[in-house]
Amino acid sequence: MPGENLSRDEARERAELLSVEGYDVSLDLRSAVGDAPDGPRTFRSLTTIRFRSARPGASTFADLIAPSVTSVTLNGRALDPAEVFDGSRIALDGLAEDNVLVVDAQCAYSRTGEGMHRFVDPEDGEVYLYTQYEPADSRRVFANFEQPDLKARFVFEAQAPEGWTVWSNGAGGQEADKVWRFAATEPISTYITCVVAGPYHYVTDSYTRTFDDGHKLEIPLGAMCRKGLARHFDADDIFLITKQGLDFFHENFDFPYPFGKYDQAFVPEYNLGAMENPGLVTFREEYIYRGKVTQAAYERRANVILHEMAHMWFGDLVTMVWWDDLWLKESFADFMGSFSQAEATRFTNSWVTFANNRKAWAYRADQLPSTHPITADIRDLEDAKLNFDGITYAKGASVLKQLVAYVGRDDFLEGARRYFKRHAYGNTRLGDLLSVLEEVSGRDMATWSRSWLQTAGVNSLTPVATYDAGDRLTELAIVQEAAETHPELRPHRVAVGLYRNEAGALVRYARAEVDVEGPRTVVTELAGAERPDLILVNDDDLTYCKIRFDEGSLTTLRAHLGDISDPLARALCWSALWNLTRDALMPARDFVALVLAHAGRESDIGVLQMLHSQAQSAVVHYAAPGWREEGGRLLAEGALHELRLAEPGSQHQLTWARFFAATATTGADFQLLQGLLAGSAKIDGLDVDQELRWALLEPLAAHGVVDESAIDAELARDDTASGKRHQVRCLAARPSEAVKAQAWAQVVESDALSNALAEATISGFNQPSQRALTAPYAPKYFEVIERVWAERSIQIGMDIVKGLFPGLQDDEATLAATDEWLTAHEDAAPALRRLVLEARDDLARTLRGQACDAAAAAH
Repeated sequence: MPGENLSRDEARERAELLSVEGYDVSLDLRSAVGDAPDGPRTFRSLTTIRFRSARPGASTFADLIAPSVTSVTLNGRALDPAEVFDGSRIALDGLAEDNVLVVDAQCAYSRTGEGMHRFVDPEDGEVYLYTQYEPADSRRVFANFEQPDLKARFVFEAQAPEGWTVWSNGAGGQEADKVWRFAATEPISTYITCVVAGPYHYVTDSYTRTFDDGHKLEIPLGAMCRKGLARHFDADDIFLITKQGLDFFHENFDFPYPFGKYDQAFVPEYNLGAMENPGLVTFREEYIYRGKVTQAAYERRANVILHEMAHMWFGDLVTMVWWDDLWLKESFADFMGSFSQAEATRFTNSWVTFANNRKAWAYRADQLPSTHPITADIRDLEDAKLNFDGITYAKGASVLKQLVAYVGRDDFLEGARRYFKRHAYGNTRLGDLLSVLEEVSGRDMATWSRSWLQTAGVNSLTPVATYDAGDRLTELAIVQEAAETHPELRPHRVAVGLYRNEAGALVRYARAEVDVEGPRTVVTELAGAERPDLILVNDDDLTYCKIRFDEGSLTTLRAHLGDISDPLARALCWSALWNLTRDALMPARDFVALVLAHAGRESDIGVLQMLHSQAQSAVVHYAAPGWREEGGRLLAEGALHELRLAEPGSQHQLTWARFFAATATTGADFQLLQGLLAGSAKIDGLDVDQELRWALLEPLAAHGVVDESAIDAELARDDTASGKRHQVRCLAARPSEAVKAQAWAQVVESDALSNALAEATISGFNQPSQRALTAPYAPKYFEVIERVWAERSIQIGMDIVKGLFPGLQDDEATLAATDEWLTAHEDAAPALRRLVLEARDDLARTLRGQACDAAAAAH
């Protein structure tokens, strides 16, 4: 049998044959505690599936990944597990019209965040469980038909250790026989079922809404985290955002929340940001903040809460047929997260964050050799796993923002309402959505879809202006260009803003909206306007494009970027300048100079944090190697300068403190970091809490200023799950051959580390200041990745292949070695080749950027 990697064709054939009525799943989780067994720690999973076959006598298969199967019964007929179970599939022959399959298996607890993840809290020894399935890991917990279009009702029950609580998608509780039983779900897909179990700290609230017809909707709310995080758990704010989101979506979707209760679980060692399991949403516990964070962190958490909530309609109520149309849920949730945040919460500038942060993710993904249309070609589950990317999420959301400008907000929302009502509890494809949007708007959605959803690549838009003798615009044209590899020119609805300097501020004095078509479009409405200091194409961020500038505008930005009064316009300019740097059209040192000159005036904390990350990346990756040391020193000096100027106790002060720690390079820098840790140095208003302590300690470890004893002493102060991750990262960051060898072996040659600790080790291993130390691992990387991909779960395989690629060995030799591997491994798994191709593209971009920077230094 083909094994774990289910193909689209297999799923289509099975969907044509089967319809699933329901599942009864019984889990015995009492084995989660107690002494470790000799082999893998397992739990009993007993599953009954009721399903129909369109062709009696036909054959099919059920999915299950488990160490062993005790028994399989089909329609009362016992099947020999040794004959029908191959480790990932159960062969089913001689189907009847109505069928009952019973599978009794021993399933394994996970340490990779896939399936039933088991976590032991180092602080108190408590054990916590949760499930994570997308795209296809529910088969690690119970036997099923693992594809999104075979929806069914699920009834879960579980036995658990004394003192535990168990949650699932439906409401439920512990009954007299001590078994936890839960109400049947509505028809949903396997990948969004969920079980959470353990001694979690649990807080409750409720949401009530009365509709125009007098009907009252009551939704029980719950939020949970590990007991060790309870003192940091700000459930009130989580419930506030939850209620604001429920208000927004009920006001706009006209379809009451259909899944009963609404629990939100913040769980340890989570691979994702969150998962939209109906009635039981799971989040990474890092969204519970142990120390002081900026408003950007709370905004990010609120966005994730709202993104997952949007999925209750886009994704859970109405689900894609297959992963080709993953965007049908992810693009909408990404768009709706920012849309609802701006209109229903205190985070009214969420579109600024979207323009600066989310779209940067999209621009990068859309210029990789693996770029794909928003409606992707997903051949199998490995393809699906890799397509949870910046195109499916952020580009898709950007295109929906363009769609709203194209059809109008009211028609867009009316289309969504009809879509929900027409396809509730069903599965859809692209055409189902386009038909309702065309129905309500009267627009030609097929043409729009071909340009925006079914082609790949990003266009650049450049203003070309001519002026008369009186310094007035005679013509302003927008030139549209596309990459040779993806030459599609698209229709863009854009706003063009003209800005001038007024009393020390760059303000917009003229604006025009225009439909850009083809290679050149004239903006007739702006003819005759006074000469602007800055022309901003895609003002207000209506479309998805790379913004370019004319020379006059670039000159203005170099001197006055910080003077732009509108935060969104400012963010768009920063984003455009970073794209110029990544495209080797602006030297890295020029981008660094812009950050040093203007970032100190940036009011939006999320934009500031993004600028810090980009400035570091400019020095580490895109600066000429000969200028790298000076660039790093300039960043550290600038960070310290702004840190001392920042308002005491402000979020800007905290942000500059973290940036200073990340860029520290000199003995004086390290002395200050040590002083802040010891308490002998103070910066007025800066609270050096535990999370900041680790941020100060890591660069000291990476530069060899502190040894293992200092790291262990810090863990003694913070002997928690979070502290352990920080300690592992700091240990792996030390500049020692023995340390690097140990870190490599722990990640590559052993699977003993959990997903979170493997991630921390990889992060510590890669230090820009240690290029020579990690150089010997470049050839080793190419020797091991195919074996790693074959032996590890796909999540851990992805972490290793991406995280250990020798991108810091940024020279032609590494590029050649990558090409040699790709040439010699044309038959390697397509998903593995895609990851290596993407890393190669990043490296080639790095070398182009370095050449651009070196050329600038030579002039």
